[in-house]
Amino acid sequence: MFITSGVNSMRPSSKTPGKCLGTPAEGISVARTETFGVATYNIENYLDASSSKGRVKSAESKAKVRESIRAINPDVLALQEVGSVATLMEFRASLKAEGFDFPHWEHVTGSDADLHVAILSRFPFSARRAHTGDSFELGGHRFRVRRGFAEVDVQVNAGYQFTLFVAHLKSRNAVPDGDAAGLRLEEAKLLRAKIDARLAISAEAKIIVLGDFNDTEDSAAVKTIRGVGGGELFDTRPTEASNGTAAIPLPGIATQGAAWTTFYEGKDRYDRIDYVLISKALKADWVAAESHVLAIPGWKTASDHRPVVAVFKAGTGQRVGSCSEQRTRGEEGRGISQLFTAIEKRGGR
Repeated sequence: MFITSGVNSMRPSSKTPGKCLGTPAEGISVARTETFGVATYNIENYLDASSSKGRVKSAESKAKVRESIRAINPDVLALQEVGSVATLMEFRASLKAEGFDFPHWEHVTGSDADLHVAILSRFPFSARRAHTGDSFELGGHRFRVRRGFAEVDVQVNAGYQFTLFVAHLKSRNAVPDGDAAGLRLEEAKLLRAKIDARLAISAEAKIIVLGDFNDTEDSAAVKTIRGVGGGELFDTRPTEASNGTAAIPLPGIATQGAAWTTFYEGKDRYDRIDYVLISKALKADWVAAESHVLAIPGWKTASDHRPVVAVFKAGTGQRVGSCSEQRTRGEEGRGISQLFTAIEKRGGR
């Protein structure tokens, strides 16, 4: 089962109105933008009273989630551990009330009754391929992919599109009728097959594969998703934007440049289990200097994961000035003027 919704609306890629505007593509309304951010965030049991787990996300935790999202300011946000569609809509509305409007969204469910993957986007989707019925056999038992896989084509502007895969693989928690690592590996194989299917259509496809893979980079599951040879995905591996020592539960463990995304208190261990992987066709567009893992005090109030954001350049030709630069300087009027001047110089294309 999957439920989706989306609208086509002309809007800038930044949360502030009036930035990076351009000419919409034929048949779909899109904004002209120079850079855009894509983030992944496991928001840990973002559930309401309707959940069978009997857990409800506290107001304090929800507020910290929103604070984290404001800090990374993504244009496309992939979520894990989201509850029902109604819960996602409540979350989306709360972001909009704080100036972050994501008019396009996707909600995908697998066999898990409570926890799902979702996408919020400032850009429209030109195609949706939700994968909700995949299954595999392991140890004489048949298993379904618990959270399914989201797959959408995101139309950033008239000339720039990428395919986004979102996954939340089996947790490390033990299961009575299977091996957790084995289950993750089988899910990873199915995900990799879908990536290969996209690359078979076009070897130059721009693909982002992200989410909570619940495993380390040297694991069989993560290696399977990355692949080998011509279709191997590049691991962007963003690190903290600054020292971020205030974000560390135990001082002195992680230092500047740390890439960890979760902390296991019972084992006193930091791990990176959240990833942003990209196809070779996207490497030239990736802006490493603006990609990072968020480090803020009190991060665990929001979730047991830290969000990861990767930034990319969109389009070709004369650079007008990135949205991120416009956000920093707050030069809305100048940014629009430069953009339309550039469009006129190109002959109105």
